[in-house]
Amino acid sequence: MAQDSPSPVELIKIHSNFLRGTLAEELENEQEAFAKDSAQLIKHHGMYQQDDRDARTAKTPGGKSQRTHSLMVRVKLPGGKLDSPQLLGMLDLADELAAQNIRLTNRQDIQVHVVRKRHVRQFVRRVNELGLTTLGACGDVTRNVLCCPAPLRQDAMRDQMQQLADAITGLLLPRTPAYREIWLKDSPAAERYAGSGSAEVEPLYGETYLPRKFKVAIALASDNCIDAYANDVGLVAIAEDARISGYNVVVGGGFGVTLGKKDTFPAIAQKLTFVEPGEVLPLVTAVVRVQRDFGCRTDRRRARMKYLIADWGLPRFQAQVEEYYGRKLPAPHPAEVSGFDDHLGWHAQGDGRWFYGLNVENGRVLDREGFQLKAALREICQRYRPGLRVTAHQSLLFIDLPADARSGIEEILRRCGVPTLEQISAVRRWSMACVAKPTCPLAVAESERVMPGLVDQLERELEQLGLGSEVFTTRMTGCPNGCARPYNADVGLSGRTLGKYTIYLGGRLLGDRLGFVYKDIVPLDQIVATLRPVLMFFKDHRSAGETLGDFCHRIGPAGLHAATGEPESSRRE
Repeated sequence: MAQDSPSPVELIKIHSNFLRGTLAEELENEQEAFAKDSAQLIKHHGMYQQDDRDARTAKTPGGKSQRTHSLMVRVKLPGGKLDSPQLLGMLDLADELAAQNIRLTNRQDIQVHVVRKRHVRQFVRRVNELGLTTLGACGDVTRNVLCCPAPLRQDAMRDQMQQLADAITGLLLPRTPAYREIWLKDSPAAERYAGSGSAEVEPLYGETYLPRKFKVAIALASDNCIDAYANDVGLVAIAEDARISGYNVVVGGGFGVTLGKKDTFPAIAQKLTFVEPGEVLPLVTAVVRVQRDFGCRTDRRRARMKYLIADWGLPRFQAQVEEYYGRKLPAPHPAEVSGFDDHLGWHAQGDGRWFYGLNVENGRVLDREGFQLKAALREICQRYRPGLRVTAHQSLLFIDLPADARSGIEEILRRCGVPTLEQISAVRRWSMACVAKPTCPLAVAESERVMPGLVDQLERELEQLGLGSEVFTTRMTGCPNGCARPYNADVGLSGRTLGKYTIYLGGRLLGDRLGFVYKDIVPLDQIVATLRPVLMFFKDHRSAGETLGDFCHRIGPAGLHAATGEPESSRRE
């Protein structure tokens, strides 16, 4: 392929007639899976084609691995918002048409795995009949817009941020009528997309949409609970006298890395400008247009906006944004992020009602012997009808509760074997893992399935060291793509090859700093043993109030290796 020729995925989009392709026809055939080109297009409709990698060992008579294809369907929840009937409906859908569990994601979405192709149209229709959508949950468009989920109403700031999340979602939603035509024909839910058939089908995205996925997040400077700096665009609200005076706009965050490709790397977003609330939508539109027109379309490994900014430099990128925006951009506000709250436990909302944040380990909502989380959620939603918010740490908030609901909710959780906040360790509370095997096709190592056991080991070590209450983030992914955000964590674990991981140290809870490679290619059963000398050194030599991530950043990789006797990694990022 010539250097300046579009990538194969770009050609698929060009010839798709605004994401239609042959999807409608393929939904009518008997094949278990979508064809190769269609498997790219369905991402924009909110789903990935996958197979059960645990079952690949089964062989056909010809000796080839057998694959059982299914779909992971993702439901967008701007700011993590949904209500009790919607959650109950999603649980019903998982029971009837999928793998009988759902997953809360760190982009405040809901994912449902193992939806068969023959069921997927019915699944998407029912999602829309719940008042939700899958459109743009995946693919080369703006993904779910993150926002602080806490319903703290002593002031209007968080409600205003949630309204902004909804406005950005509406602004950047694909307009193609293909979604309505393919999935919602003759469904009352199709009316939600009635305005998407204008003469200019995609006035913002055009026929090729964006070069790659695009992520937007909204945080407070005092509470970066959604990791704004890990996004293509982060909007950091600046509060003055309990009101939002404007937003620092940070650009170019993104954590995807391709193994063996040194020109790919994780990046923390950089400050671009400060804008007043009324200017956010025009400014975000201008940034999207720059990425649309100048982002790389020849090599998908370098198609995220972070590479455009790295290649151009921030001043040139800013100049192009200013051209599209129509005026000069002011300097950013000097405020930095200063806090991070996971919003778990009981909290007064400030309006006479309460919310409760429930830790959901790695976001997985299921029932098993001795642990009936699905059953607990059903009972709470049916009895109390709370509003709900998914957090960017894969947990769930029950909101707008009366004060007298507390004892009843705690009794339901206790009876169903679901630990409350007081019953989990700090390290478990602040841990997070991606799905990885068996469904993610990119995973080279385990993540979600091994993280609970790894946390068990960490709990024992931390208790022995007297660090059981220490707050630090531990995040694991099954590949270098960074979906669970390991690169800015205090402790990051990224799958490197089968059963082995790269250990990153020196990020921090605030999310505005990358960690460094401490050791590469560490077997799973050696991770805790490798971390133990670091934890001991931290305990004995930390400054007053210093966090693990800040300590590792201050000492640096060479200092840590010298202190622990661990050979330095030959790998640098």
